[in-house]
Amino acid sequence: MFQKFGYHFHAYQPGDIIYIHDGSGWDPIKYSERLSPVSLEIRDIEVKGRNWTRAVIKAYEYVDDTLLLLRKNSVSVDFEPFTLYMILEHKPKIYSQIVETLQNHVEVVPTVPFHPIMPHLSIFEQEILAKVSFDFYEPFIRDKSIVGFWLPENVITRKTAGIITEATEKKVVFLLDERQFIGLNIPQAKYSCNTYKCDGKTAFVFGRDHQLSDAFAFNTLDAEGLIRAVSEGRIDVFKENSGIPYLVFLSSDLEALLSNPQQLDKFLKWIKGLEERGVEAVNAVEFVRKKVSGEYRCLHGECSEQFKINVKDYSSWSDYYDLSIDGRTGDMRWTGVRREDNKVIHRWYKGEKVSQLWKFAFTKLFRELNRAVRFGVMDLIKKYSRADSNSIKEFLVRYARIFFREHYEYFDMDTSVDYVTEPVKDADPALTLKLGRIYYIMLLANHSCPRFWENIDTRVTFGNVIAISKALIELIELYMEENSERANFLLLEYMKLLAFPQLYYDYDLFRMKGLEGWETSEEAWFASLKSEVPNSRYNVVTRAALYAAKEDLPRDIRSAIESLYDLKQAVADTGHIPGEVHGRWENKEWCEHRGV
Repeated sequence: MFQKFGYHFHAYQPGDIIYIHDGSGWDPIKYSERLSPVSLEIRDIEVKGRNWTRAVIKAYEYVDDTLLLLRKNSVSVDFEPFTLYMILEHKPKIYSQIVETLQNHVEVVPTVPFHPIMPHLSIFEQEILAKVSFDFYEPFIRDKSIVGFWLPENVITRKTAGIITEATEKKVVFLLDERQFIGLNIPQAKYSCNTYKCDGKTAFVFGRDHQLSDAFAFNTLDAEGLIRAVSEGRIDVFKENSGIPYLVFLSSDLEALLSNPQQLDKFLKWIKGLEERGVEAVNAVEFVRKKVSGEYRCLHGECSEQFKINVKDYSSWSDYYDLSIDGRTGDMRWTGVRREDNKVIHRWYKGEKVSQLWKFAFTKLFRELNRAVRFGVMDLIKKYSRADSNSIKEFLVRYARIFFREHYEYFDMDTSVDYVTEPVKDADPALTLKLGRIYYIMLLANHSCPRFWENIDTRVTFGNVIAISKALIELIELYMEENSERANFLLLEYMKLLAFPQLYYDYDLFRMKGLEGWETSEEAWFASLKSEVPNSRYNVVTRAALYAAKEDLPRDIRSAIESLYDLKQAVADTGHIPGEVHGRWENKEWCEHRGV
């Protein structure tokens, strides 16, 4: 058969951070984690962890063993950089095993640090993160002229794609979803080497078969059903008769291999069954390389602009597809608003309709807080140096060498202070490194996953708020000696987190239109913010901001906060994430943090 089969696995864990310790910026951050014991069942083994992140990190060892049983380069894998860094911190042995697998057995695909929705960030942040993506993955892709790229949640715009391709001299293959494509017959879009014109440069693009990807990830087909669905249900008769290799491309989270005890063995059986039917397993990036090199025969015009695909801006791989108007995906899952008609949506959670208006407010608020931190960092560097914006940007790219220091040192890459601060060398490194730390903590606060879930009260929302609070508070402390007016402005920005419910009025959210009308009502807004833990009446945003405040705010400011809020209710407990309820939690009612 000329049919090929490629699978991509996306590995990402946001972490269980509940507090970031003070630091100078000369070293990677130190943090405290949630204590909420949980276990996962893999085959007949129970994998235990002090929290969800630790349990999954331990489980990655079994996933790595499974990948090694596959034929070399049959699948591609990306590890979000902070996820890989946490593995290095907590389980160095598993990290070294994964690195060896990435170097020698699978196709490594770069991805963005901290898993933000890239088009929701400023151009400045996107340009920094794009360059850090390739720098972090340099040891794995150094000798490759064509590399894959995984955008978090596949959310893409032409501008974002252009930023990614401009950040490297290599040719880029974007791994997307077929529902993101516009105006092209689906067999060509799914099975061929297509191109995408992205803001000046041309990239390659593949769209996953979402039905088959979900059938495996959500366990709706057994191994035999998956084998037949590919080898019989995805045949391109024309290409088979013409001797043209074509690719059936699938993708899912790496955690899909952990969704039930037998999932690892099911995947191996699936791949073996396809090979027995003559279907070669080859990852999408290698497929493109073989097409470009001529090793695989091409259709006339394949891999050129004649096979150009248009991709819908702000489309994704995991949107609320049932609410789609045009048959394609969007980003309403993370904004709470459908772009086509600007209507606020709702979803079902625990048997009730819940307005997703909170996602719109959360997105808008973090844009403002990101901007406040970015402006403060650039303002202070410019005040004490002659650095321009481009020099500051290069410094912030290089600061990844400190934030992820042990990863870079593992590969003998330069992590010296002289290298990192060279673009702003006329400033005091004690100041610039502190500002680099603050900026990266702000980036850490932009994980996409709080807005992925229908309920706001989750451990990932708590983690994002903890990080942005820490960045703001450390910047406030720097400005208290420099510029009291600016310090007051930053304090007011931080206060928006404490007064998150008030944003309903500050942002005029009541003026927005709901899909059924009620989604933007005052009642719906406050219902969506309701605490899911028994030991705090505060919503999770306020709760997390207070948790940071009681440790880090200057004493006089903290005293003022105490007159308005009960700090005894500033707890790290949250509701559970719906996608993690299959874990064996010691506390099934809520995601606690046990005091030690």
